[in-house]
Amino acid sequence: MIGCGFFSRNHAAAWRRIPNAEIVAASDVSIERARAAAGRAYTSAEEMLKAEDLDFVDIVTRSTTHLELISLAAERGLAIICQKPMAPDWETACRMVEVAESHRVRFMMHDNWRWQAWYRAVAEIIGRGDIGTPLAYGFRCRVSGGLGDQPYPKQAYFRQLHRFLIDEVLVHHIDTARFLFGDIASVYAEGARRNNNILGEDHAILTLRHVNSTIGWVDGNSFLNHEDSGLDEATFEGESGSIRLNRLGELWSGERKIWTDPGTGYRGDSVYATQAHFIDCLESGQPFETGARDYLEKTFAVVEGAYRSMATQRAIETSEVVEAQKLSHSTQNKA
Repeated sequence: MIGCGFFSRNHAAAWRRIPNAEIVAASDVSIERARAAAGRAYTSAEEMLKAEDLDFVDIVTRSTTHLELISLAAERGLAIICQKPMAPDWETACRMVEVAESHRVRFMMHDNWRWQAWYRAVAEIIGRGDIGTPLAYGFRCRVSGGLGDQPYPKQAYFRQLHRFLIDEVLVHHIDTARFLFGDIASVYAEGARRNNNILGEDHAILTLRHVNSTIGWVDGNSFLNHEDSGLDEATFEGESGSIRLNRLGELWSGERKIWTDPGTGYRGDSVYATQAHFIDCLESGQPFETGARDYLEKTFAVVEGAYRSMATQRAIETSEVVEAQKLSHSTQNKA
């Protein structure tokens, strides 16, 4: 495991529950944190990779480090699972995927929202046809800790991010929407910064249009500390019915509760489910749900499109982002 900071404890707890996986080594700038995660601890990822005989690496670091770490792992032929955000910018994300593909290593992005138990239940309900053809949906997300002179005390580096709420948080909902309703054709975004003690946006509303014509919205902010942020709230509407998700992780159809969160693990046991899926796919050879190339072109491209939309005040087609990069890459190769 590379990176043993705030969120890594959820990764470590999940790995310890997976019988056919073992954390044999960990690296972090803090040797104490690395020792808490694994028996063999390092302060250098490069030194760890040289010394250890590994099957895969779990990268749980800030996005600015991902390209270097993925390159180190890929050069050694190791499979990779990497926490979101994918990269600090579109070009770096593209390079990460190219590096992994050039070394023919398997690479999955760890985006656990789609693995939250209630969203898996929503997918099953929609798949059965219980609400008919999906028409529209909405996610409401509130992140606490964003007020005051020193916001986000648990992850203070958030204050220095030029791309914040969409990149760090709402990417989850973009990816979950893709899981539930298929590929996203376009995004229109409006955003603002309410707390001047951070650099990036802490308020954003996205409108997403899917290839199958389903339309949805994602509404997020991180400054309502007076409101218990809890879990997401969401609605999913079809031609013959609707589903509502409340902040207790319950699903309702009208006045009838139709599903209850079993209450195991972090946010519907989503980290465990994500990592178990990674191991299952390594062993079976089946494709990852969030394989790096697919995630780049179908989730991260929408994130990139959202920021371009805010800058230009127009809707951005996902294909516009992806094809521009392919054209640029082709031109560079010819040069």
